[in-house]
Amino acid sequence: MKTQAVDSGIGTGAPTSDKFSYARRTKQEAQVNDHNPSPFERLSTLLETQKTHLAIHGAPSASERKDRLTRLIDLIVDSQDDIIDAISADFGNRSRHETIAADIVGTLKEIKFARKNLDRWMRPEKASPEFPLGLLGARAQIHYQPLGVIGIISPWNFPIILSIGPMAEAFAAGNSVMLKPSEYTPRTSDLMKSLLEAKFAPHEVAIATGGVEVAQAFTGLPFNHLLFTGASTIGPHVLRAAAENMVPTTLELGGKNPAFIAPSADMEITVARLAAGKIFNAGQVCLAPDYILVPRASMEEFATAFATKVAESLPTLSGNPDCTHIISDRQFERLKGLVEQARSAGARIVEVNPANEDLSASNEKILPLTLIIDADPELEAMKDEIFGPILPILPYDSLDEAIAFANDRARPLATYVFARDKAEQQKVVENTISGGATINDTITHMTQMSLPFGGVGASGMGSYHGIHGFKRFSHAKAVFKQINMDGVFKALRPPYGKKFFKVIGPFLKK
Repeated sequence: MKTQAVDSGIGTGAPTSDKFSYARRTKQEAQVNDHNPSPFERLSTLLETQKTHLAIHGAPSASERKDRLTRLIDLIVDSQDDIIDAISADFGNRSRHETIAADIVGTLKEIKFARKNLDRWMRPEKASPEFPLGLLGARAQIHYQPLGVIGIISPWNFPIILSIGPMAEAFAAGNSVMLKPSEYTPRTSDLMKSLLEAKFAPHEVAIATGGVEVAQAFTGLPFNHLLFTGASTIGPHVLRAAAENMVPTTLELGGKNPAFIAPSADMEITVARLAAGKIFNAGQVCLAPDYILVPRASMEEFATAFATKVAESLPTLSGNPDCTHIISDRQFERLKGLVEQARSAGARIVEVNPANEDLSASNEKILPLTLIIDADPELEAMKDEIFGPILPILPYDSLDEAIAFANDRARPLATYVFARDKAEQQKVVENTISGGATINDTITHMTQMSLPFGGVGASGMGSYHGIHGFKRFSHAKAVFKQINMDGVFKALRPPYGKKFFKVIGPFLKK
């Protein structure tokens, strides 16, 4: 899940490839800032502390890893009310129930899953030696070793699960973690800092709060792996900075997630689940459906039913504790601009404001769920990820046409298809490319710990969750134990003779 570019916590001034190397920057900044260390120097010291500890003490045992995971669970459970209050204060209002569902329960689920499966994940994985060496006693295995220090840059929209969640998998893999949370949720970031520092030593976890300058310094550090969750426009800057130090990077970005309503869809279920997925966190979810593709004959029925369902869920907006606000003035103005641009272009706009409230008279950053019906693909709302409660609806005349439309755009983080017919389900899933997909629901593939979560193309690279996160933050070390008999191998060493071809000959045949 991601933040929009304007509030990424990195900024457009992210590090580029002409930055100094880590070693050169550290030396120069130390000389200039002997009495006033820069963010880069302070972070470099924290990183060195973690790397040195791992070099001296080696990889943590299974019991040590489980202890770290247990401390994370204790942190979330014991401080859940403080976490809920901090997030809500950062948003102006964030639905308590949404925070419990996503940032509390979702995070606990991820940590507990790692703790439960850790022993199995840590076991060497058997591989098959080539014939006939296996028959003669050779053995092949894959050993998963900690990478070292994992850097995590997390966003504002789900500030706990998108920071503590991957931290749990990094811990399971035996790593230390440095975390840079978003400055757009300052209360939550400060709370996380105090909670983590009370539970963990600096060689286990270090948290760097601050703005763009800190974020830029953070991306320039020589981590053993870097996970960035944020805007697609910022991802290339992060990747470029990481490349300066050859840091492997996982990018979880986002995109315009299409929702296909197939001709066989159960309209009642479709409407209910799409509405729930779109209004959750006021649409500020990287996995939220970004536009709807619906059969032309069903477009009006769907739009009416969707607006009705949203009105039932949020009968009032101002002062409603279930109504999550837009995170910032900048985001709020950007979203209103998308609606105004569509209206100016002659689009048909439906704002779901059941009580007809005058929201302009309030200081609350509330945007009603807004439908753009029969949306023109050239609208600004159809060009970039919306990341808010605006939903374009586009009609199609055939499912093939709808698939072609989606495939003509950048690859999204998720694809959704609503259909009772299995052939229609299969057609959409197999003929579109996205980070993940859910059939007859939205977002829920991300909640399955057995499935990888990540993007593809413009929506990101790499994935994590469960064992996929454990492997993402591990080095898969190939270990081969050779047989003791040496006779056959003598022919493969100089001086070469006829026996060389006798041994090699079978491998030269078609």
